[in-house]
Amino acid sequence: MLQSILAVLSGSVVGFTLGLIGGGGSIMATPLLLYVVGLQPHVAIGTGALAVSVNAFANFAGHARAGNVRWREAVIFAAIGMAGASIGSWFGKSFDGERLLFLFALLMIVVGVLTLRRSGARDSSPAGVGRPVPSGRAMLVAACALAVGLLAGFFGIGGGFLIVPGLLLSTGMPMLAAIGSSLLAVGALGFATAASYAASGLVDWPVAAQYVTGGLAGGCLGMQLACRLGARKATLNRIFAGIIFAVALYMLFRNAAAFGLAG
Repeated sequence: MLQSILAVLSGSVVGFTLGLIGGGGSIMATPLLLYVVGLQPHVAIGTGALAVSVNAFANFAGHARAGNVRWREAVIFAAIGMAGASIGSWFGKSFDGERLLFLFALLMIVVGVLTLRRSGARDSSPAGVGRPVPSGRAMLVAACALAVGLLAGFFGIGGGFLIVPGLLLSTGMPMLAAIGSSLLAVGALGFATAASYAASGLVDWPVAAQYVTGGLAGGCLGMQLACRLGARKATLNRIFAGIIFAVALYMLFRNAAAFGLAG
């Protein structure tokens, strides 16, 4: 019973963050499943990928109804990213669990830095307004999608923290549109990763269902706040980045022995 409650609460945190800032929540899924719910490393990655995928698709539906999605770029990222995620997950499953978590913690530090950089961004233009994407830039979008997919599959994450800046850089779309569009790719990448892990028996289905239940509730609240907070969201980004850094340092400490770095 306690594990079920912790899974629901942890899922709500992930769903809330996905809805609010379009990424970052998935980077917390694995640590929460490891250190709060109590799953083993590879099972935590596979279960987290499935839960993040379902929550991302649910949040994406809300953003789509609100008109916050650029469909062409979202579909490119989702389709090509899934191919990358399938390849990345194959390598991730064959990697030592403790070493994978150590590298995951290093990635979390990168996520925290990117989150802080996003917190300083200002974007007041509506999601549906922005310059059209030149056809030549579609290749840049595709390249970003493949790279993000490989990382997402290897680490079992949604990749929204990379997809959002990638969309901003390659298309010039407004921030809210990038957040809404990224969620289709987050869901697709998570699904591809989860399918690979599930085929190897590395998904805890009851925990995944509980995680999704909490995530749906948290995602609804996060999506509503994303449309209302405006500039104040920068403060939340900074707080979230601080949490990421703290968890990353803890994971580095716990798994340093995998690389012979522990005293």
